[in-house]
Amino acid sequence: MLADQARPLFEEYRHLTIAELAGRVSAVHDSAVYVATGGDRVSADQLQELRAGVVDLAKRAGFPDGSDRTRNAEFDLRLAALLHAEMGMVPAEAASRDAWAFLALVLLPDVAFWRYPQPPRDRVLGTDLTRHVFGRLWWRAQLVRSSDEPEPYGALKILGEAAFDQIYARRAALGGSPHMVRAILRVWKDLDLTGLNERETLRDFLKRLLRLAPFVLFDGIEEHALDHELRAVAQESVDAQRVASSPSADDTAPIQATPMESVGSSRFRSVEICAGAGAQALGLERAGFDPVLLIDSKADACFTIDLNRPKWDVICMDVAHFQPSMRPEALSVDLVSGGLPRVKSSATVGRAEDTEERGVLRATVSLTRQIHPKAVLLENVPDLVENPGFEADRSWIEAELSNAGYRWSWRVLNAADFGVPQNRSSGFLVALRDPYFSRFAWPEPDESPAPTVGQVLGPSMSANGWPGAERWIKGADRIAPALVGGSDRRGGADLGPTGSKKAWAALGVNGNSLGDEPPGADFPADSQPKLTVDQAALVQAIPQDWRFFGGKTSRYRQIGHAMPPPLATAIGRAIAAALRG
Repeated sequence: MLADQARPLFEEYRHLTIAELAGRVSAVHDSAVYVATGGDRVSADQLQELRAGVVDLAKRAGFPDGSDRTRNAEFDLRLAALLHAEMGMVPAEAASRDAWAFLALVLLPDVAFWRYPQPPRDRVLGTDLTRHVFGRLWWRAQLVRSSDEPEPYGALKILGEAAFDQIYARRAALGGSPHMVRAILRVWKDLDLTGLNERETLRDFLKRLLRLAPFVLFDGIEEHALDHELRAVAQESVDAQRVASSPSADDTAPIQATPMESVGSSRFRSVEICAGAGAQALGLERAGFDPVLLIDSKADACFTIDLNRPKWDVICMDVAHFQPSMRPEALSVDLVSGGLPRVKSSATVGRAEDTEERGVLRATVSLTRQIHPKAVLLENVPDLVENPGFEADRSWIEAELSNAGYRWSWRVLNAADFGVPQNRSSGFLVALRDPYFSRFAWPEPDESPAPTVGQVLGPSMSANGWPGAERWIKGADRIAPALVGGSDRRGGADLGPTGSKKAWAALGVNGNSLGDEPPGADFPADSQPKLTVDQAALVQAIPQDWRFFGGKTSRYRQIGHAMPPPLATAIGRAIAAALRG
């Protein structure tokens, strides 16, 4: 069922009873088409046979009259094995959301709406296959099936749906590999979890695996060796959880205030979307916001956050695929914040380069409405705030927020006004529910000017004995132009387009590429050095002890796309003041 035909059918079926839906059951539909994956076409008789098997399992769980959590869980286990064993699909076919929409709307609508009464769209339409009433079960069985075992699908019983969600949420590095998932399950079932919170222990285990992923080719390791490696990591998690849960653990000590936040002030809970390298979350932490969850689609950025804040819960996935049910603790936090991918001008609407950015923007607003925080902070290009060409985007965002009970304010702020040695303007949207909005006021610029590039980078330029350092420092007597993170769609790291490179050249910096280290004693005194990745981080006012993961280009892009922490702190304090009243 293609999306244009499936959506109106879903809207209609939401209002029908199970008995009425049973009257709509069919093995064919006028709007149905075959997925272009080749192979033999399934017949109506085969579909009817599949339906009979599914309905038989559902009846054992109470269909059509009722169900409960225990029987639903057992139904899901049996159905996962049935779908995978009987449907004869290959992953390329199972990756088609339209195929699962057909199953839920044509062949099995009564079972689908019985299993999830009043379901959200993704449960039926397949927009997220990790959530689809049937698709999620097929993929779970695909990941765990072991043909060598007497019970090939026995591993389905090891973890529940919430636990599988944790693996799926990190699927870029873990959940997409059946070899890896099976090893996780083999190791997990043998652990002694007595007295531990199973969910927290699994989360810690997966985070430790994520840190290893860039260094270990898990799919290339023999089964017994992989199990040995994972068993050691899992035991580290168990031991850490036992220490954390013991009466003498550090969590009994007084909570220390984070830097720049006074002792005794109340703290707030936040969710960070498009978290990047964590610079904005770091700035908000200083303002009193502790993230219960951070989401980003780039693995290197997720690893960077884990390096610096291992206790923060990071999900490495597209925001469009995240559902609050994966992390119930995210619901009704105090703040949802995000530095979103830069939307392009209205002239690019519909082009390939614009689709992803606007998709993230819309998914973020939709997710914000579901989480329903007290406050919202979104950062993007200044044009989104000021340019008439973005009026349609602003109107849509405002309408969505208004319908959710928010009032809002737009503003362009320059990081240089808040102590950052960089002429970097960003567009911001702050929205708050009543009564908080009336208390909000945008932060005022610092009274002191931002330091110059020479003041900030002088110590590192002098560190290796460069004879031209003193003269360079005197010449770099202004703030920097905005660092440009660049796009994943183009080549390596440099300091931006021609205009930016000229501005850097006026400061004595070669912006054509990045250097590996500051200039040394043999570097000509009258030449222009290149910035290193670490120096770029200083220009963004990111603390020197904040480490970045990945290659040089990846690390620079994380830095270039970041919101300078002092700016995030200033806005965060303004929001915190409104929430405190």
